[in-house]
Amino acid sequence: MANLDLEAAIAVTRFGLGARPGEIALAKSDPRGFLKAQIHPEGGAQPQANAATAKQRIAEYRDYLKDRRAAEETSPSGDNKTAPDPVKLAQRLIRTETGGDFAARAQLAAQTTEGFRERWTLFWANHFTVSANKLATATVVGPFEQEAIRPHVFGRFADLLVASSTHPTMMLYLDQAQSIGPNSQAAAYFRRSGDGGKGRTPGLNENLAREILELHTVGVNGGYSQTDVTEFARAMTGLSIAGPREAPELAGSPIFRELAHEPGARKVMGLTYPAGGKEQSGKILSDLAAKPQTINFVCTKIARHFVADDPPASLIARLEDRWRVTGGQLDQVALALITAPEAWNPTPAKFKTPYEFLISSWRAAGGAPRDITVLAPTLNGLGQKPFGPPSPKGWPDDTASWAAPDALVKRMSWAQAFSAAATAGRDPRLLAKEALGARLSANTATAIARSETRQEGFALLLMSPEFLRR
Repeated sequence: MANLDLEAAIAVTRFGLGARPGEIALAKSDPRGFLKAQIHPEGGAQPQANAATAKQRIAEYRDYLKDRRAAEETSPSGDNKTAPDPVKLAQRLIRTETGGDFAARAQLAAQTTEGFRERWTLFWANHFTVSANKLATATVVGPFEQEAIRPHVFGRFADLLVASSTHPTMMLYLDQAQSIGPNSQAAAYFRRSGDGGKGRTPGLNENLAREILELHTVGVNGGYSQTDVTEFARAMTGLSIAGPREAPELAGSPIFRELAHEPGARKVMGLTYPAGGKEQSGKILSDLAAKPQTINFVCTKIARHFVADDPPASLIARLEDRWRVTGGQLDQVALALITAPEAWNPTPAKFKTPYEFLISSWRAAGGAPRDITVLAPTLNGLGQKPFGPPSPKGWPDDTASWAAPDALVKRMSWAQAFSAAATAGRDPRLLAKEALGARLSANTATAIARSETRQEGFALLLMSPEFLRR
């Protein structure tokens, strides 16, 4: 029974997002079965967020820019005070739409009974990172996650790769929407017209192709060259986002413009792809998804995220084997993870990110964040801005990035303030047992029992070594 007690605590606090009161007890009879039941063919759970799609938000933003240009044209001096300011518009939309999306996601994480399902989903959202740090993507990160990531996290990796790579948010984030084949008919038109006299000729953009290779599939050491990046980028030309000129009902949707596609065959990582339209890039994506380098790169990331910064080679091999046998079925890879003996090492090795720390604190208290105003200031201060990873690489997933002394001081300050409201007269000794189960050490239990106030006791729990790690 003692072993089941510990495994139940590991199931909830390592594979999940932290224990809510009573959750470890639910997992005790069958910890692995508790996790297996959270693998759903329909993918990750959906937050109860604003129902507006990425298409609708992109169209809304473009309408505002169109109105601004029209207003500026009626005021040659450029001082028309009635023209909508794109920066102020983005700020307003971020407060309402983006803030609401992130709060809904955090509320789901804090309240879900399926913590592993959500952690698995968040892993893939970070793997296929988009950021709200650009005006063009400020309001569409939430819809990207809801439309391109969550439905596919327990399906085929190849489908998840295509869905994320061709989603309007990713194309805006990595500038694919402006990429035009140098020898395409569209490029010839722009060279003749000079883009309407504005002196700008759109050209090839390699950002999306490069990041798919470097970050989403084979990895930076995956054996590709700069020539492969360029050829892949040429194959992807034509993939863009519809504007009102195509048709009002298509505005903001993915579209393939044959006139912008670079003609001819392509050769990427030793394989030749005949001339074609969007099926050319689709075949390349399919082949990248199945490459041994991709399997190793992604399985290593999964093992690193769930188990240790330097994960056991045997665990990586188990995940790779299941990936190969099933053709990249992510539900089967998830099953291989939760049944691997290496993943159940009782020594916690992963240090929580700021987001994980806040969510697990709310779960330990049995609550949830009210709205973005109680999330953003703390996450900004701890270096994990909501929907704001600093680069396409996503948030770091190692202890050194989050465990600096000043970051721990900030966590302590937040824990003390949070505990004042979170304890609400409850006994922190009982909350500690519910939050950590058999992982609660004697030293931490004694420190909590000797605390002068219940608030102090709960703060000690949140800053204990076993709570900070999973």
